[in-house]
Amino acid sequence: MSVAIEARELSCTLGGRAIVRQVSLAARPGEVLALIGPNGAGKTTLLRALARVLRPQAGVALLGERAIWELRPRAVARQLAMAQQGDLHEVPLTVGQLVALGRAPHRGWFLPLSTGDHEAVERALERTATAHLRDRALGELSGGERRRVILARALAQDPGVLLLDEPTAALDLKYQVAILDLAAQLAHQDQLTVIVTLHDLNQAALVADRVALLAEGRLLALGTPTEVLRAELLAQAYGIAVAVGAHPVYGTPLITPLIPSR
Repeated sequence: MSVAIEARELSCTLGGRAIVRQVSLAARPGEVLALIGPNGAGKTTLLRALARVLRPQAGVALLGERAIWELRPRAVARQLAMAQQGDLHEVPLTVGQLVALGRAPHRGWFLPLSTGDHEAVERALERTATAHLRDRALGELSGGERRRVILARALAQDPGVLLLDEPTAALDLKYQVAILDLAAQLAHQDQLTVIVTLHDLNQAALVADRVALLAEGRLLALGTPTEVLRAELLAQAYGIAVAVGAHPVYGTPLITPLIPSR
C-alpha cells in the first residue's frame, strides 16, 4: 500500500505557544524524510499533527488526497502508523500481546486474530529482532527493547506511512544501525513513506533521502542531505559552529561540532 503524506501551511499551538509555524512539506512512497532541528524546534509536534494525534491550529495535513481530520481514526490507522516515545512500564501486557494490538485497525478490538494477523505480528517481531521477547512482560524490558517493541507494534499495522519519533534513542550502536537500516528497507524495498525525527545529524545524513531542518517551529531548509546539512544552515539552526566533511565510505555529509575552547 503506497500512500503519500503532506503538510500544507501547518501551524500548531500548545499551551498558548506557537510550536509549529506554517510548515509545508511532503513525503512520498519509497523515501525516508528526516526531520531534524534543535530541542523545541517542533519536530515531534509536527509528527503528531501528521499522525492525526494533534489537531493543527491552521493549515492541513493530507493523507493521500484526503485531509486527515476528515478521516475516521480507524481509517487513518489502516494506512498510517506512528512509533513514538513512551513509557510502557505500567502496561500489563506481554510483548506479543502489545504487538498484536497493531492489528486492531484491521480486526477491531474484540475479534480473534486471523492467520493473516498472526503472520503480520510474526513479521513485525522478526523485522525488529524482538521475537525472542514475545512472552516477556513489558515492564521487564530495557529502554532499547521497549523502543523496538513499539516499532514492532507499528509495523504490525501494515501501514503505507510510517512515522518514527527518535527511534534510535536509548539503543546501543548495533540496534541503532539495525533500526536505521530497517527504515531504509521499508522505504526503498517495501515502498513505504517513512518520516523519522532524529537528533543525530550523521544518522540523518546516512538514512534520509531528504532532510527537513526545523528551527523555532519554522522550516529552515528542505532537500537532500548534501543540500541541507551545510555548515551555515546548521549554525543558524543550532547556534554553534560545525565542520562538514564527507563520510569516508558513503560520501554523505559528516558533521562535527566545533568546541570553542579548543
